[in-house]
Amino acid sequence: MKRVSAFLLAAGFCGLGLAASAQAPETVTSAEIYLRLNKLNVLGTVLYMAAHPDDENSRLIAYMAKDRLYRTAYLSMTRGDGGQNLIGDEQGVELGLIRTQEMLAARRVDGAEQFFSRAFDFGFTKSTEEALKTWDKEKVLSDAVWVIRRFQPDVIITRFPPDSRAGHGHHSASAVIAQEAFVAAADPSRFPEQLKYGVKPWQARRIFWNTFNFGGANTTSEDQLKIDVGGFNPILGKSYGELAAISRTNHKSQGAALTPARGQSMEYFKLVAGDGAHSDPMEGVETTWRRVEGGEKIERMVNQLIRDFSLAHPEKSVAGLAAVYKAIGDLKDGYWKTQKLKEVAALITDCSGLWLEAVTRSPYAVQGDSLPVQIVLNNRLDAPIALREVTLDRFDTVLQMNLDGDKNYSFTRNLYVSLDKPLTQPYWLMEDMSPGSFNVKDQRLIGDPVGAPAYSVSFRLEVSGQEMVLTRPVQYKYTDAVKGELYEPLTVLPPATARFNPDLVLFTDGEQKGFRVEAMDRTGHAGLPKMVLTPTPGLTIGSSAGLAWTAKPSPSDATGTVISSLLFERNGRQDTALQLRTIAYDHIPRIDYFKMVREKFVLADVRIAGHRIGYIEGAGDKVPEALQEMGYEVVLLNEKDCTPAFLKQFDAVIAGVRAYDVHDWLSARHEVLMQYVNEGGNLIVQYNRGNLGRMTTAIGPYNFAIANIRVTDEHAPVHFLLPDHAVLNYPNKISSTDFEGWIQERGIYFAGQTDPAYQEVLSMSDPGEQEQKGSLIVAHYGKGTFVYTGLVFFRELPAGVPGAYRLMANIIALNQKKGF
Repeated sequence: MKRVSAFLLAAGFCGLGLAASAQAPETVTSAEIYLRLNKLNVLGTVLYMAAHPDDENSRLIAYMAKDRLYRTAYLSMTRGDGGQNLIGDEQGVELGLIRTQEMLAARRVDGAEQFFSRAFDFGFTKSTEEALKTWDKEKVLSDAVWVIRRFQPDVIITRFPPDSRAGHGHHSASAVIAQEAFVAAADPSRFPEQLKYGVKPWQARRIFWNTFNFGGANTTSEDQLKIDVGGFNPILGKSYGELAAISRTNHKSQGAALTPARGQSMEYFKLVAGDGAHSDPMEGVETTWRRVEGGEKIERMVNQLIRDFSLAHPEKSVAGLAAVYKAIGDLKDGYWKTQKLKEVAALITDCSGLWLEAVTRSPYAVQGDSLPVQIVLNNRLDAPIALREVTLDRFDTVLQMNLDGDKNYSFTRNLYVSLDKPLTQPYWLMEDMSPGSFNVKDQRLIGDPVGAPAYSVSFRLEVSGQEMVLTRPVQYKYTDAVKGELYEPLTVLPPATARFNPDLVLFTDGEQKGFRVEAMDRTGHAGLPKMVLTPTPGLTIGSSAGLAWTAKPSPSDATGTVISSLLFERNGRQDTALQLRTIAYDHIPRIDYFKMVREKFVLADVRIAGHRIGYIEGAGDKVPEALQEMGYEVVLLNEKDCTPAFLKQFDAVIAGVRAYDVHDWLSARHEVLMQYVNEGGNLIVQYNRGNLGRMTTAIGPYNFAIANIRVTDEHAPVHFLLPDHAVLNYPNKISSTDFEGWIQERGIYFAGQTDPAYQEVLSMSDPGEQEQKGSLIVAHYGKGTFVYTGLVFFRELPAGVPGAYRLMANIIALNQKKGF
């Protein structure tokens, strides 16, 4: 279940802070603790590299992290911003925010860590060169080098090759970046500015391509290095194929779940560069404490802990772990010292059952306001732990208390939120984007999946005489009557928020239209600031009582888009108003981010014929809102509505994107929908993929296939195969101008193998490729019409592309002008 809200807010961005994957404090079983104890004696690292969320080989990653116990990570070039969304209507950066959290949820299952570069997923491309140019190759290469220098992988593994076998320009580009970064990371003359942040040049031992056999392509061969990653882990009670399947169920916005695999599963590796290996990817790499000076002693101590570990009484290991913590702390500073201190501290928490949390009763902290924070500790297994100090927002509370067993220690501290406290904002959205990448000023943040939480509490503890500091984020905690106890991020807000409703106003005939500003005083006492709109050339803006505004185009034949920003004015100072967008799904933490409050005014010569539209929502899109702005009355339809008697009232029935993919019942209603068409209706089906097993019958009255055919160049010339067809002439005369200003792509999942009864209206192609004719097909059936289109109206209409509105109006009007 999803809930999305939007509010607007003023006060400029400054600072970090998408809360780092808010969730309940982790508790683990003794079996998992035992696995982590064994990992203490493993000092090896593996970095997997590919292009998008879900490109990773989850089974191999789970095997490396949970069987071989290496520190394992996945570096994804993008956050998946440009894909399709199966669970909602979020697109672009919002989809990237969702997929970032889905990736973190997947990593919590398979045991790996997650990194991202600054590359933006600008949509499908067939060209490696286009991907590298759009991303700014040197910029993204710098990011990969930075991650390698920080993570220090012994082995790098790519999912794809650097050529057309990768199947996607982003895929092949990720391999190019990986191969060049393998060399550049070891060269102190490459990206030397990174070295002042504490990293050093790093040479991984080797880089492999993890070859594959899927999608009709088999790149494996028996002369390649291969290992079995399909084993069963009795400590976890699952095979690595099962762990991978659980991991991938978190990619819900992509519908990427897999059937759990059991039994032998071979993975193949082709050496790209570095030392050769014959039997294992980590062959010849020292992965014990012997790689660290003075580490042999620690290995012996950990082995003793493993031998003595009690599943029933893990707290008996706390004193020994404290001794290991001290011994590691006495080593020379270095990569493995830092990493293993973190692991031991986490193990002490796990073995003692130590509960630490800092929570509020509100999801929001408002600049200039204050809120209470409740801090709770519980030493549930009576380990030898004493609390010495608690620090919240730089204010220390010195305490000297032993934590008795299974006793709640709770106290409240008031948190003052300064007026200059940075707003909670994903760090990669702090600056304006470049065309194909995000901009991040702080080098130290690059690669991180998310930024730091808004506030954290530090606990200075003494464990068996050894001092250590643990931190926990301040979170919002509440109890839902159905879902139980829930934790969400704490978000820092400015004193006021607002939004435009609607956020796009379409002018088709010079008429005056109204829109509103929905504003909220977040403090509850400061009141709303004065609101000012930036100038709007070609429009006359007037305001009426309250927050209602009007806009009227100036007399002109001009078409296009005018954008006006909202400003907040207090004490003679104007600041850009910002919108707070909240995205919430059950499978990921709540996501808050800010964007400037802008109203988009679209001036377009759009005529419509017909009035009443039935809309079957699919995976999620904003087409119904665009149709309403065009002047149609839109009724959202469900399964019960799809009867001949009910459908006959509509001038057109439109199926949303991937509607047949996500609704089983649509196939069962095929005859009803065809009856609607036969009796004079107009059924319009937007793109589907047909890969989820729910399409059990044809979509249209005659056969056609849904093909993985797309035109990714949004500037690709569009040719009119049937220039006299009604869909190109009524009520709007369509010309090549109507295909200007499109975003991301022309269309996806075109019709193929079409029955001769269908008319193919348009043709288009990516540069150098064969013309594709399946973007818009139309058929007469009885008295009505059927349309299938892969044109991406779900992107173009919300973006305010005038030509997309005109063409959609013509598709809807097909039955208003008989005979085509």
